[in-house]
Amino acid sequence: MKCPYCGELESKVIDSRPTEDGEKIRRRRECLRCGKRFTTYEIVETVPLMVIKKDRSRQVFDRQKLLGGMLRACEKRPVSYEMLERAVDNIEQSLLNSYEREVTSIHIGELAMEELKKIDEVAYVRFASVYRQFSDLNTFMNELKEMLSKRSGQSEE
Repeated sequence: MKCPYCGELESKVIDSRPTEDGEKIRRRRECLRCGKRFTTYEIVETVPLMVIKKDRSRQVFDRQKLLGGMLRACEKRPVSYEMLERAVDNIEQSLLNSYEREVTSIHIGELAMEELKKIDEVAYVRFASVYRQFSDLNTFMNELKEMLSKRSGQSEE
C-alpha cells in the first residue's frame, strides 16, 4: 500500500478490525520509510450481476424490482414481507452462487415462480399469469390443471 505522505510502497499493518457494518476491514498502517501512520479499508470487490432482458438489452440485477413483482403477486394474500424477503434472498444467493455474471430474466422468473409456489399457490398463479403472458383462459386453465395433478400425485405418496 502506497504511503500517502512519502509515496513509499512498503508499510506494515499495525491494527486490523472489521467496520461496524462488517462489510469492510479497517487497517491501520505505518510507513516503513517515514514512520507516519494511515488508515486503509479493504472491501470485497463485487462484479455486478447483469440481467439479459427478453429484448436482449442488459441491466444490473435489482432485487427491489424482483421483490416488487413478488409483492404484487402476493397482494391480499397471507404472505408476510419477511417470507418474500427470504425468497428474494434465496433467489439472489442462487444467482450469485452460479458464478454466472449474466443471467436471463427468464431464469430469474423461473426461480421466482419456484419460490412463490412454495409460499402461496395463488400468488404463484398470479405471477405466472403475468410472467408467462397467459394469452387466454385455456392457457391459464392448463397451468391450474398441471398444479392440481401434481398436488394429487403428492397426496397419494
